[in-house]
Amino acid sequence: MNQNYEKYYVPAQSPWPIVGAFALFFIALGAGLAVMQASGEGSSGQYLLYLGIAILLYMLFGWFRNVIHESDNGLYSAQMDRSFRQGMSWFIFSEVMFFMAFFGALFYARMISVPWLGGAGNNAMTNEVLWPTFEAMWPLVTTPAGDTTQAMGWQGLPLINTIILLISSVTLHFAHVAMENNKRGALKVFMALTILLGCVFLYLQVIEYIHAYRDLGLTLDAGVYGNTFFLLTGFHGMHVTLGTIILAVVLIRILKGHFSGDKHFAFQAAAWYWHFVDVVWLCLFVFVYVL
Repeated sequence: MNQNYEKYYVPAQSPWPIVGAFALFFIALGAGLAVMQASGEGSSGQYLLYLGIAILLYMLFGWFRNVIHESDNGLYSAQMDRSFRQGMSWFIFSEVMFFMAFFGALFYARMISVPWLGGAGNNAMTNEVLWPTFEAMWPLVTTPAGDTTQAMGWQGLPLINTIILLISSVTLHFAHVAMENNKRGALKVFMALTILLGCVFLYLQVIEYIHAYRDLGLTLDAGVYGNTFFLLTGFHGMHVTLGTIILAVVLIRILKGHFSGDKHFAFQAAAWYWHFVDVVWLCLFVFVYVL
């Protein structure tokens, strides 16, 4: 019998998948009830939603603790490492498709719906019937109800946030180089800088939202422009928040002495995700703010 084969670790039965299923059930049920009740604080839906989130966090901590323990004990083979890489690659691909759907909605509104409402092509009757006073322009700052808003310019906070995210990708790259060369001091410094830049980005985005609501009249009710603006920037902000949390967890593991120059997939996965978030923001900055 040929003994030259590669072992593949098969973990024991785990309770975490069913725990995660219960968490998602309570989150979906609680969110649905909260929207239906919409009676403010104290609704049963809110409590179920909070319960689901708490169970989900408990599941994540427990499951990742087990994975870290198995990895540190040398149970994983090269094939298992390839499985992790493939899984992370498919996850990022799904996130690409997620944002492509929203960019597609933005494209459809700007390039198809707005010209149609303006009477382009053979749609003059559409313009006269649906919105006779409509002017085909983007950003669309007038709603069918007659409310007006202002577009968010690309200068100022959006440009600053773009520079911040670009710098964060550079600091994360330096951290990766330090990891590969086992320079733990530089690794910790550059990781901390990357996390700090992520937090600054989120803080400035909150300031931008406050400015949009108070000064520009740009809200979720501000027609298709307001909808697409907050949809894209809001979901991106959620991904930056998640990425910052992931990087913070990786930094904690670094401080605990985890990873080495040739074994640090968790760090690589976090870096892939952060670079993806940066690329999405560059596309978002161009198509939402500039064009």
